[in-house]
Amino acid sequence: MLKISQIKKHFQNGEETVTALDDVSLTIRENEFVAIMGSSGSGKSTLMNVLGCLDTPTSGQYLLNNQDVATLSDSALSRIRNEHIGFIFQTFHLLPKLSVVGNVQLPLRYSNVSVDEADRRASELIERVGLSHRKHHKPFEMSGGQRQRVAIARALINQPSVILADEPTGNLDSKTSIEIMSLLTELHQAGQTIVMVTHEDDIASFAQRVIRMKDGKVLTNHEA
Repeated sequence: MLKISQIKKHFQNGEETVTALDDVSLTIRENEFVAIMGSSGSGKSTLMNVLGCLDTPTSGQYLLNNQDVATLSDSALSRIRNEHIGFIFQTFHLLPKLSVVGNVQLPLRYSNVSVDEADRRASELIERVGLSHRKHHKPFEMSGGQRQRVAIARALINQPSVILADEPTGNLDSKTSIEIMSLLTELHQAGQTIVMVTHEDDIASFAQRVIRMKDGKVLTNHEA
């Protein structure tokens, strides 16, 4: 499903060239649950941005569902981000003025889905993440764990090929973190492909495979 080959990513910092990704090659298969680990500066967040079509590599090839990402226009990349990739962020990225339903439906604003279909999909997902009783609440009226559940429902609304989760438990206490990881595990068992960045070994243990990075390189890549 996701295949990157000899990816390099350089940033210019004044006169210094910083190598964020150094000849990285990876394949992530359909219905895998993969954790990417590494310390700050290891390249894991840059790799996640490349996989999410949020950043372009300096060199190398990225195939998403057998399509070469480098050949796509900006509008095609936007469509892929909206329709094929579900994003979950550490800081939730919910719009404070929208209710749970409004936030979950947000990605559908850029599609041809009818209002009735949007309501149906959102209601099903809100129930799936256990928040039917909070359907019309605003984010500030909810706990961190509940907000992350809203973010997961939003990530699923377009029935994406893959979910990219960047430190999904980073702002949560340990009990709530386990609840969120249990939910992600259920989604994976139902067939969802998930790629997750984390720095916590106990969170990474929920994944099938752990990729460890250092200095922009893949150190290890093995079953959890």
